[in-house]
Amino acid sequence: MAQPDDMFGDDDYPAYTMGRAAEITGASQDFLRRLDEEKLITPFRSAGGHRRYSRYQLRLAARAREMVDQGTALEAACRIIILEDQLEEALQHNQNHERQRQTDAA
Repeated sequence: MAQPDDMFGDDDYPAYTMGRAAEITGASQDFLRRLDEEKLITPFRSAGGHRRYSRYQLRLAARAREMVDQGTALEAACRIIILEDQLEEALQHNQNHERQRQTDAA
């Protein structure tokens, strides 16, 4: 089991309740539920069924709120963020692959 200090440094650790997540992101709890419906973020569930959010999920929620506040439709904002996230992951994968290729060639 991870030690408490390890969990606090983990961007994926579900440390925040829905109320705290809403407060941090400046969004309503309903907005957070809608992000789940749009499949942008899927909060973890506590043993009692309560939603719990990670710092990574809060960053996505804050980005979605910012885009919606600027006039982007929620569905479009979620899709854009998902595609940006997938692109970032693919670029990271390619960078790691290139480093490995260079190491193997040396």
